[in-house]
Amino acid sequence: MNATFQVTGMTCSGCAAKVTHLCKSIEGVAEAAVDLASGQVTLQADRDLRLSDLENALAPYPKYSVSEGAAESSASSLKTFWPLILIGLFLTGVSSLVTWQSGGNWGDWMAIFMGGFFLVFSFFKFLDIEGFVNSYRGYDLLARRWNAYGYVYPFLELGLGIGWCTSGHSTEVAAATVGIMGFSAIGVIQAVAKKQTIQCACLGTVFNLPMTTVTIVEDLLMVGMALWMLLPI
Repeated sequence: MNATFQVTGMTCSGCAAKVTHLCKSIEGVAEAAVDLASGQVTLQADRDLRLSDLENALAPYPKYSVSEGAAESSASSLKTFWPLILIGLFLTGVSSLVTWQSGGNWGDWMAIFMGGFFLVFSFFKFLDIEGFVNSYRGYDLLARRWNAYGYVYPFLELGLGIGWCTSGHSTEVAAATVGIMGFSAIGVIQAVAKKQTIQCACLGTVFNLPMTTVTIVEDLLMVGMALWMLLPI
């Protein structure tokens, strides 16, 4: 018989492998399948499994928490991506208010939005930089070959955020954004095309966001806005 649970706190393939091993150690469990993107764990056992069975198995690792039931279907998409949506709404509102009060234009709005975007996203990466590095090297082309780049990347985003906030119309800042985010998008596109079940590292490990086309849109949106700023007006 099969039993399905939800496990949160998994941030990389190593976490998935660890949870799989721990689940197989439960008495009566023959097979364990872990979906990192959704956090869904399906166990095949010769007896009825209870939530407490999985809780006891994962007890040595408090970063993992367990709940009943299978992952929600498409109806859960809004809930899954709500942190990302909420950040976007806040940045849009603040950028619009500041631009309106200062009598700025569309270019000013984009500079404020992008500055806030990079500052917020770098902040979440710094909260658990080790977890971010583990997730990021799962799909980024450079981080996969040079692990140190995962530690450098949050500082690059922080620098872009400061750059957009202090000199948003700078050609250098816009060009750097195109290069950094454009290169990052390549790894994201490849991961989505291969349907890899990995966690998106855009908000670090604070939120368990799956790697989807939403991540592609996020990266390419920054590239597009930076390219617009490079156009002669």
